[in-house]
Amino acid sequence: MNDKAENKIDELKGKAKEAAGNATDNEQWQAEGKAEQGKANVKQAGEKVKDAVKGVRD
Repeated sequence: MNDKAENKIDELKGKAKEAAGNATDNEQWQAEGKAEQGKANVKQAGEKVKDAVKGVRD
């Protein structure tokens, strides 16, 4: 599986965890879900930079 797909899966897992935290009033799950989403978004931004650099080289 490529990095972009893995990052999207991580983002969706984070959203699910945050939603579960919201539904159960579990602040830890809410925070973990937001953190996982943030980490996935940073990774996705890195992939976009790599793609942009690759496009310049080609």
